[in-house]
Amino acid sequence: MRYKTILAVLGVNHFQEDLKNAIAVSQSIEAHLSTVIIAMAAPPPGGSYAEVISTAWLEERQGDIDKLAEQAGKAKEMLKASGLSFDVQDIYTEFAWADEDVADRALYADLTLVGRQAGQDGDLFKRILDGALFQSPAPLLYNPTDQAANLAPRSVLVAWNSRMEVARAVQQALPALQAAGEVHVTLIDPVATTYASGEEPGADVATYLARHGVPVAVDVLSSAGRPIDEVLKQHAVDVGAELLVMGAYSHSRLRERIFGGVTRSMFETARLPIFCSH
Repeated sequence: MRYKTILAVLGVNHFQEDLKNAIAVSQSIEAHLSTVIIAMAAPPPGGSYAEVISTAWLEERQGDIDKLAEQAGKAKEMLKASGLSFDVQDIYTEFAWADEDVADRALYADLTLVGRQAGQDGDLFKRILDGALFQSPAPLLYNPTDQAANLAPRSVLVAWNSRMEVARAVQQALPALQAAGEVHVTLIDPVATTYASGEEPGADVATYLARHGVPVAVDVLSSAGRPIDEVLKQHAVDVGAELLVMGAYSHSRLRERIFGGVTRSMFETARLPIFCSH
């Protein structure tokens, strides 16, 4: 399998860096780049002053729509200069529906890209994750850096925990893993059982990857009481990882929202591209 269609989701206010990096990724694998630029409408006025300010609110919405069309034109010019096969869609939507708009377009992509600029818009990023991770089959590649992600990385860290989410991410990341110089399947505090990690934790997934020609090594680490995300980030530095592959939200989103979780922490603090699936 190759990534033939890449979806880049961009915010209307700041997207030049994200689009530049998406173009570089698509050029590196000769993929079609489908680009979606999203503007979320301001909520309508309420209360006793609604009638008074409704005109101003409508003018604001029209200004947002005009800006969206202008930004879409700029994106098209950047893409025309790239030599890629591409398409551009601009979407003016409500916060409550933005995830569905992303999901509708991710249905027809092999990989969804989200860059640093979109990630810095908290409301937009939340809706992108809800749509791309939970309502579409495509994996998501979040790049919090200012450089294009490398789909032929020198080193990859796979955060393995024997759950379905990371198993799916590993399968969907195979093109990048096969092109990598080395892949570190990393287990933290694994428990050797026949029904979870196996009697030799990491051996089964390493065998699976080796059959696909992936240069794999298994790293079993002790957390020594440290948070899992901190151990992963430090090991990524130690092995010079250029890509992290992990499952997203193995626990419920509500639980992670209340108590925190590895997925949430990695999205907020990681300094390397994250390839993930749910």
